[in-house]
Amino acid sequence: MRLRDLLYETFTAIRANRVRSLLTILGIVIGIAAVIAMTALIDGIKMSLVGQLGLNQSRLVYISCYPETRQVTMDDLKQLELNVPDYEFVSAVSYYSGKATNGTRSLDAAQIIGCDEDYFTAVGSKLVSGRLLTADECTGGSMSVVIDQQVVSKLWGSSATDVVGQSIRINDDSYSVVGVIEASGMNSQMIYMPYSTLTTRVSGRSSIDQIIGYAREGADMNAIGDKTKSFLIKYFNISEENQQYAVSITTMKSIMDQLDATMAAFQLLMTTVAGVSLVVGGIGIMNMMLTNVTERIREIGLRKALGARSSDITRQFLLESVMLCIVGGVFGILLGYAGAWALTSAASGMAGIGQIVPIISPTAVATATGICVLIGMVFGYGPARRAAKLDPVESLRYQ
Repeated sequence: MRLRDLLYETFTAIRANRVRSLLTILGIVIGIAAVIAMTALIDGIKMSLVGQLGLNQSRLVYISCYPETRQVTMDDLKQLELNVPDYEFVSAVSYYSGKATNGTRSLDAAQIIGCDEDYFTAVGSKLVSGRLLTADECTGGSMSVVIDQQVVSKLWGSSATDVVGQSIRINDDSYSVVGVIEASGMNSQMIYMPYSTLTTRVSGRSSIDQIIGYAREGADMNAIGDKTKSFLIKYFNISEENQQYAVSITTMKSIMDQLDATMAAFQLLMTTVAGVSLVVGGIGIMNMMLTNVTERIREIGLRKALGARSSDITRQFLLESVMLCIVGGVFGILLGYAGAWALTSAASGMAGIGQIVPIISPTAVATATGICVLIGMVFGYGPARRAAKLDPVESLRYQ
């Protein structure tokens, strides 16, 4: 039997039992929709995190060091650069939480960060308006600050468009806003000023809370983390029992790898749950095909009497099963795409995530299609072989 004839017979049989076919493929529709929706949601969340949290800065290294006898100084950073040449630069960071005001509104939980001009390159800050801090401002203890969009919204309102040139008062000093950057999260509320300004005029302490390292392009991130930790332990003569707590190295690559592993595990879990629906749908397909075989015994006998081979009967019923699953897969993909947008709309706005856009990858669609074909073949093979083995004489006598 030619393929064109097989397809014609298949569509004719499905069309003759529209309602039953639709009810039968509901399990396939739900299973495929769940796989597509969850895959799109997980990929969307991952990409949102990459964009919002700066995880695309794969050369970034966070270094925390707490020696037992003294604080970390700028001279220590210079020694780190000399002894671990894999860094393009290292940057000192100090943190302070305090109140900021523009005269009419105030922000009690502002996170004030003291840094240098290289910090923004390392963390991948995205400039919205104005400019970033310059090297001269950072070395000269300038009264200039860069703020994020959350600070703009809190102090000037969400409708504010350009606040460059405005003033912010922190403690007893007034600072000029020279630039605005994108917020790294919903509750970031970050104000950036030169490290020297923060330590001398705001916090009153010269300690370095964290070191930001920016590796050279092509550097082995795992190796640079190990080299850094070994150098700091030896340089500060940290005792063995305190090494685990005194020095902490986190590369952005390790964070991304951990994120990938977490998302993959979650996706596997959700796919497994959706797989249960696919198995139930497959059983429904098998049940329908067995019913079709029983209802069409005389038709099968007539076809065999007219010269149809057992392989033709097998292909006919197997193709019907596969086509049912593919139709269910098409509806499932469309429903999953709509569901993905609904889920991402609900998930958007969660703290630290921001706007999420579902990502429907061609691989997910191809995988869903392959699953549908596989289910059709696996669960349709038994009924198809049963139809092919029917005796033509007995089939023609069947009432």
